[in-house]
Amino acid sequence: MQTLPEILPTEGRHVLHLCFRVEYSAWELLNKSSRIAAKTALADLVREIRGTPSTQLLHFSMVTPKADLCFMLLTPDLQVADAFAKRLAIALGPDILTPTFSWFSMTERSEYTTSDQEYALTLEAEEKLTPESPAFEEKMQAFRTRIAKYLKDRLEPNLPDWPVVCLYPMSKRRAPGQNWYALDFEARKKLMAGHARVGRTYSGRILQLITGSTGLDDEEWFVTLFAKTTSDIKAIVYEMRFDEVSAQFAEFGEFFIGLQLPLDALYDRLML
Repeated sequence: MQTLPEILPTEGRHVLHLCFRVEYSAWELLNKSSRIAAKTALADLVREIRGTPSTQLLHFSMVTPKADLCFMLLTPDLQVADAFAKRLAIALGPDILTPTFSWFSMTERSEYTTSDQEYALTLEAEEKLTPESPAFEEKMQAFRTRIAKYLKDRLEPNLPDWPVVCLYPMSKRRAPGQNWYALDFEARKKLMAGHARVGRTYSGRILQLITGSTGLDDEEWFVTLFAKTTSDIKAIVYEMRFDEVSAQFAEFGEFFIGLQLPLDALYDRLML
């Protein structure tokens, strides 16, 4: 296979969500040995992808007829992402999977993350600590450790095996009187801080990955929520819609719910 130059982001990972419908009429035409060979080929490809450095692959059984099967692929090199995506689409055979939905995005840091300088000013103003004091330096070091972990989790996430996944795209409004991009930075940062406080109340129940798709796909972000129950998915999406950022400025796309299953269980669920 021809080796091409890597196409790497400045930081982070390329992310592909790929949803398919299983064409059961084509699958039924395969004999038993061909079906076993097809499932083995996909299992081998999954192992190959997961063995690729800095790469993750998750697979889901999708709950409604919007799709049957979905893959989530994260990897730094766009060449690798594209090659694996095309191989996943035909791993079960050329006529077995039909694409129904896809999204291309990238992991990214938030522009609203608190800086060292901002946190230092908070310590001085709210906790009356001076930069020369040991307590000030101790708190600054703890802050830097938290921020480093936060950035790594956003840029190079280690995604969980929690069973429930919710997928949806979103953008910020540009309507007259509700134009997110007409607000100054400080106003946007204040609103996002309140939005984040709501999200933190779901720590341990929801793991959220927001990836950027501005200039890459039809909306500006893609949201992947992992949970152990649909109740927590429903609760966080409902509660956040009352937050001003969502209530005033958010536009949501189509929602998808999937179940993360081991590959053998996924084959059984899909009746393959």
